Amino acid sequence: MDRFQFPKWTNAIVPVLGALGGIGVLYVLGMVAYGASPETTDVGYQPEQPLPFSHALHAGKLKLDCRYCHNTVEVAGHAAIPPTSTCLNCHSGADANGVVNTVAVHSTSAKLAPIRESQATGKSMQWRRVHDLPDYVYFNHSAHVRRGVSCVSCHGRVDKMEKVTQVKPLSMSWCLECHRNPEPSLRPPEFVTKLDWEAEGDPHEVGKKVREELNLNPSTNCSTCHR
Repeated sequence: MDRFQFPKWTNAIVPVLGALGGIGVLYVLGMVAYGASPETTDVGYQPEQPLPFSHALHAGKLKLDCRYCHNTVEVAGHAAIPPTSTCLNCHSGADANGVVNTVAVHSTSAKLAPIRESQATGKSMQWRRVHDLPDYVYFNHSAHVRRGVSCVSCHGRVDKMEKVTQVKPLSMSWCLECHRNPEPSLRPPEFVTKLDWEAEGDPHEVGKKVREELNLNPSTNCSTCHR
């Protein structure tokens, strides 16, 4: 019996099939890489908090300075999470000495029940971290805030957020992009917590002036963030 042989014209299909197979592999790898990137896995993260704290109200409408609650941001590597006592400065019916606070805000609101429970039990509020860098990454808030990098650059306009959401990838490439070209992210240090601040004129030129005045030369050496 004669052996079956494919027609000669099928030889032209082999390279096409090989090319399609290669494209398919690249497509799958590309989709996996994109699906696992911080832009996909982290941007948009919005965990539920133990009570409905609105940054849009406190930082936006009431214009509370970020440093009132995150009071270590200028002097330490970490931005402090406010203790219950900070909330009670405004929301308590009485102070530690039992003196009635006549200007207390919503001190009996059901929404603030977890705060009152925290005060009564001495247990800290279990706030859920939104922006969480890997343990192998070193980041110093004070080093950035005191050099004109606004909260907005990394956290976005939290003064417009009812629930804080991660809006930046905080990936290594994203950080390096800023270290290599910091001017767009710089503003006069006195305006770092003024979230609605806008540059008068070209923002790049304002950032360039800040960089020159503060002699800023951000490092791109691996040891800067991986220590």
